[in-house]
Amino acid sequence: MFKKDISPGAKSKVKSSAQRAIRTKITDTYPHLTPYIDEIIPKKEQLDLVKLPDRVSLYTLASTPLFFQHMDDALIPHLALVHKYPDCFPRLRIDRGAIRFVLSGATLMVPGLTSPGGKLPEEGEDEEYRYGTKELEPGEVVVIEAEGKENACFVGVLKMSTAEMKKQKKGQALEAGHYLGDGLWGLNLG
Repeated sequence: MFKKDISPGAKSKVKSSAQRAIRTKITDTYPHLTPYIDEIIPKKEQLDLVKLPDRVSLYTLASTPLFFQHMDDALIPHLALVHKYPDCFPRLRIDRGAIRFVLSGATLMVPGLTSPGGKLPEEGEDEEYRYGTKELEPGEVVVIEAEGKENACFVGVLKMSTAEMKKQKKGQALEAGHYLGDGLWGLNLG
């Protein structure tokens, strides 16, 4: 979605009523962010909306990107926010071989998640299992971590359920999203 460098378009202030609605939508979509919502979007701070190419809206606080949204799709967290609150989002892990493809903007394919280095939610794992025990469904926003790396490298929307991925072991796993080094990552809002 953001393969090329992008330049920010018009910047406008979000009305307080819309800001409250966004806060509610965030806590409904990402319940683990609820304790941090006042840090992320303080009630007394002004949230800004920055228009980006291809009908993408970026919500920022001062010059800090928080969430982006394509038309009326899901609110997707910016990787900077994911790095600050890594345990608040559903996540999967890709194997080492898939890293270079993801960071070059290629579509994330299922084999990168189902091979030995990849991780999907596992039933029967203990509560401390990093990748969860609940199967994820198409349309859910997930964060992708890479084998052997500390920070997440991709955030996007699932195209198929994790149960289906385990069964089929092929196909597209996620729709285009936001990855380290893409145009959204390098966007200068200052």
